[in-house]
Amino acid sequence: MTAATTLTPDQKTWQNHLILHDFYGPLPLAPRRTPMRELISTLLSHRTTHVAEELAYSRMLEEFGDWEGVLAAALPALAHAIRTTRWPDTQAPRIQEILRRIKAERGEFNLDFLADWPVEKGLQWLTDMPGIGLKTASLVLLFNFQKPVLPVDTHVHRVAQRVGMIGPKVSVEKAHQLLLAQLPKDAVVLLNFHKHNYWHGQHICFFTKPDCVRCPLKGFCNYYEEHYGPATAEALAATPKHWDTAWGELQH
Repeated sequence: MTAATTLTPDQKTWQNHLILHDFYGPLPLAPRRTPMRELISTLLSHRTTHVAEELAYSRMLEEFGDWEGVLAAALPALAHAIRTTRWPDTQAPRIQEILRRIKAERGEFNLDFLADWPVEKGLQWLTDMPGIGLKTASLVLLFNFQKPVLPVDTHVHRVAQRVGMIGPKVSVEKAHQLLLAQLPKDAVVLLNFHKHNYWHGQHICFFTKPDCVRCPLKGFCNYYEEHYGPATAEALAATPKHWDTAWGELQH
């Protein structure tokens, strides 16, 4: 029997948190950008790179000045401004509909009221918007309002499945609930778990050819054991203990 087969999903999730917390380093819970920017930027980031997302966002505001200008823009012009995203012709009308709803319901382009709302109410309100799924809604509530929610993107989902924190057929949507139930309802813990696993999926646990030699989770990872056998003492001893900045930049 090995740790990969004897540890429960809950135990693997907590070990994952502890190990990656040391590997990547602790993160403070502080907003990285305003709630409105978090919402729209995350929408723009779907299936695209961080560089392309940032370029689309900056071009949009440079072209139209502010949210009022974006809302009033001609759709072809807005789609052209955000052309570095994956689906600009789909995202442009979504952005305008989101802005339209926020302005109609709140009287201004401001999401600060979400700080006072219960988690479920905030999630429901956000996911009612076109193109806003559970991941985007959770990012806004966690990053900006310190709500105890857990965003699960494709990177977090992939790591969780390979390690065995969730089953191989669990969907991304269901993973939000399962992983959240395995962690303390502490926003700082949840932020660190999300970011550390996001980075891990980006830089080590790749979709193809994951860098298992460098991975500090190999001691209890299902994927590692299935492909390489139980982790040996030598393999564990040779595993790096901390992220080396020479391997790449971790995006915050």
